[in-house]
Amino acid sequence: MRIVKVQFTHAGKLYDFNAGDLQIKAGDQVIVETERGRSIAAVVVPPTEYDDPVVPDGIKKVMRMAHAEDLAALERIRAKEAEAFTFCQAKVSERSMEMKLVKVEYLFDGSKAIFFFTADGRVDFRELVKDLAHQFHTRIEMRQIGVRDEAKMVGGIGICGRELCCATFLRDFAPVSVKMAKEQSLALNPTKISGQCGRLLCCLGYEFETYCSLRQGLPKCGKRVQCGCNEGEVIKVDILRSCFTIKTDDDRQVEICKDELPPDSIIERPKKQPVPEKAKNEPKPEPASGTKPRREKRRDRDRGRDKDKDKDKPREKQ
Repeated sequence: MRIVKVQFTHAGKLYDFNAGDLQIKAGDQVIVETERGRSIAAVVVPPTEYDDPVVPDGIKKVMRMAHAEDLAALERIRAKEAEAFTFCQAKVSERSMEMKLVKVEYLFDGSKAIFFFTADGRVDFRELVKDLAHQFHTRIEMRQIGVRDEAKMVGGIGICGRELCCATFLRDFAPVSVKMAKEQSLALNPTKISGQCGRLLCCLGYEFETYCSLRQGLPKCGKRVQCGCNEGEVIKVDILRSCFTIKTDDDRQVEICKDELPPDSIIERPKKQPVPEKAKNEPKPEPASGTKPRREKRRDRDRGRDKDKDKDKPREKQ
C-alpha cells in the first residue's frame, strides 16, 4: 500500500492516507474524506510503499487531486472566515464577554464553522452561538484553546528575529522546564526565556540532551575539587569546551580541560568552612539578668503542676 502524509493547516499534524494509484508529489493539493466531511489537504511526504500487515486498519483513501474549482472554493471559504471573525468580534465586544477570539475555521463543505478562542475561565457563550447561527445559517462550534495554540495560529516573530517555530515547522508541543535553561547556563530572566505566548521557549529543549552529555564528568560551580597537584574551588565551567576554572588557596586561577586529564582524576573534596578565631575564644553568652535557663523554667513549671495536684486531693479526716 502506498501511504502519503498530508496536513490540513500549515505546520499542523500529519495524517496518513492511502494514495492508491495517484501520482502525487510533495506540495500537491488533494481532496480527502475525513470524519468531519470532505476536506482539502496539502501533501507533505510523497507516497511510500508499506507492507499490508504494517498498515493500520481503517486508513482512508485519497479521493482525487484538487482542481481549480476546489482552489477557488477554498478562497471563498477564506473570505467567509474573515467575515465571520469580524462579526463575532463585534458581538463579543458588544456583550463585554471575557474571551479573546483567535481564529475562525470553516469546513471545506461549509457545514460547520469552528470559532477558536482563549479565556481565563469558563465562558457562557450560549447567546453568542444563537447570534452566529442566525447570521451564518450553519452549525457553530466554540472551541477554547491554550496560549501556545494561540501563538501557533496567529504566528509572529520571536526574540531570535525569526518566525515562531510553532508556526513554521513545530507540529507538536514538547514539555519545557526551567531545568533546561539551568543546564545551558542561561539567565533565569522570564523575559529572556519566555516566548510570545508567555510560556518557556520551545527551543530550550533543542540542545538540552547535548548539554547534558557534555556536562558529564565536569564539576559544578562552588564544588571543591582536586586535579593532580591543583586543588581549589570551581568558579567557572565552560560546557562547550569541556573546561572549568578553579581558584586555589593561594588565589591562583587554573583552567583545566577534561580531555587533557586521565579518567576519574577529578576528585571532589569537602568544602572548607573556617571558623573565625573570635568565635573560638569567645565564651558562651550568659543569660540576661532576670531570665532563667530553660532547665530551671521547666523544673519550676513541673513543681507548679505538682502543687496543683496536691490541692485537688481530698484531705484525710483526723
